[in-house]
Amino acid sequence: MTYTIVYQRIDEKNFPAGYYYAHIPALDITTHGVGIDGAKEAAKDLIKLWIAEKRDSGEKINIEGEVFISKLEIEDALFS
Repeated sequence: MTYTIVYQRIDEKNFPAGYYYAHIPALDITTHGVGIDGAKEAAKDLIKLWIAEKRDSGEKINIEGEVFISKLEIEDALFS
């Protein structure tokens, strides 16, 4: 199975520098790790656990469909 992962640098006081979120949209789950590689490994582990949990409980495992990712710029919407 293949899943898209969206990475975002974490700029929060609770996290040391260099951490990234890894979000898996098809499963609606998010984890984090140090750097992109750390976040990717954490996502891989979380996906495996998520699938095992769903299988054990007899639930449906979501298969990813077509994915599109884009950015949308909103001028000064949050700062005006």
